[in-house]
Amino acid sequence: MSTRTETILATASRPTRVIAAVTRIALGFVYLWAFFDKLFGLGIATPREGAVLAGTSASAGYLSHTEGALSGFFRSLAGNPVVDALFMLGLGAVGLALVTGVCLRLAAVGGTLVMGGIYLSSLPLDNNPIVDDHLVYILVGWLLAAIGAGSSAGLGTWWQSRPVVRDHRWLF
Repeated sequence: MSTRTETILATASRPTRVIAAVTRIALGFVYLWAFFDKLFGLGIATPREGAVLAGTSASAGYLSHTEGALSGFFRSLAGNPVVDALFMLGLGAVGLALVTGVCLRLAAVGGTLVMGGIYLSSLPLDNNPIVDDHLVYILVGWLLAAIGAGSSAGLGTWWQSRPVVRDHRWLF
């Protein structure tokens, strides 16, 4: 089975495939690190007493201190258990998908929701009127999905060969 996303990396040079794989795994690590730091309170961005496993909200610390155009909306979401669960699920699932190279299209959608929310909650931006790292993460996630980066040093080729995935291309 050949698709346009498979063809892009299939015809790419070895260095290009390696760069795609390393970029995919690095972006996945961004999500997974945030997930594990929030879950366990690893002491970098989240202190141990601020961990989800310590009973702290995953969203309250950040969302309750937002400022800017949409701060009222985002502050109203702070500490909501559904928001907390979706945020943690998004971080973990997107990170795992990127690191393993499976479900990159869904990971791009999930990454857009997670990072897009953080991006919108930051408006207006401090250092640039339009672009910040969250927007770049979204764009890189979509690029990796578009080129089929899961097939390079990942489980993407195996994943795409599964019958259910072949029948439901949105699972690529």
